[in-house]
Amino acid sequence: MPYNCRVDEPNKVQEHVVQLTSPKAKLYLEADTAIRRDLQGFPKALQAYDLLSMDPEARGHWDMSNYITMRKLGYNDHGRVHALLTGSASVAILKLLVEAGAKPDVMESGVGDLDDTYLVVLLSTMLHDIGNQVHRQHHEAFGVTLAIPLIDRILEKLYRDPEQRTELRSFMLHSIYTHDLIADPLTLEAGVTAVADGTDITKGRGRKAFALGSVDIHSISALAVDEVQIMKGERVPVEIRVVMNNSAGLFQVEETLTRKVLNSPIRSMVTVTAATRDELPGDQRIIRRVRLHPTEPRFTLD
Repeated sequence: MPYNCRVDEPNKVQEHVVQLTSPKAKLYLEADTAIRRDLQGFPKALQAYDLLSMDPEARGHWDMSNYITMRKLGYNDHGRVHALLTGSASVAILKLLVEAGAKPDVMESGVGDLDDTYLVVLLSTMLHDIGNQVHRQHHEAFGVTLAIPLIDRILEKLYRDPEQRTELRSFMLHSIYTHDLIADPLTLEAGVTAVADGTDITKGRGRKAFALGSVDIHSISALAVDEVQIMKGERVPVEIRVVMNNSAGLFQVEETLTRKVLNSPIRSMVTVTAATRDELPGDQRIIRRVRLHPTEPRFTLD
């Protein structure tokens, strides 16, 4: 469990703050607490979360997605930890958008209400990466296929109308397919899923890949990000604040988070700021030296 998700209490300046930090202790409890807190008053979304969390097929999807991405490809976490953190981020972002007057597409289309919208966003986000168990290439399309029976099983327990189930599922499949910008996210819900995915860039996510021998700009820059805070913005509904221990973290911010914000339909409602900690005298050293081995196309610690 390489992450820790902490939700701070509201105060006079920032009414709603979610902090995604590392290391790993208490992650599941804190991520679960954050999701449940934000789903108070939305019984269908909360029940869907419970059904998904207890589903053995979902756990299998997360485990095998993580095995392929981390063990075979040397990538960062793409399993249940990533699902929990991004799920927590998605409901936090949606809450801030709705409070600012944004109207989700689930409601705009007449398919459902706000409870249904939270359900769509949470399931989409927690299932967005399960296609990695097949392969990283085309994982978005694989994810759509793999998610269908799981989504159907959950929705059948919550909705009697097959037409509404089909329409809600459509919103989720669109979000899963577009989360990595293989195609443009077209709905507010898909934009939330994409941006929530981009918030999981803290050093906890890179530590496991780094320990397994993945020494590249992705793992190094992930180690440079201490925390990501999701809060109410002063000029826009959502501010995502990235706190770094080393300026190498800017790569993660630009290539992962900012790219998703700028290419999402919620870009005008989200701002991103990144800075090193004020108390640090300078950038902390992450590595001393790396060496490129002639027989291996990768860097390793020297």
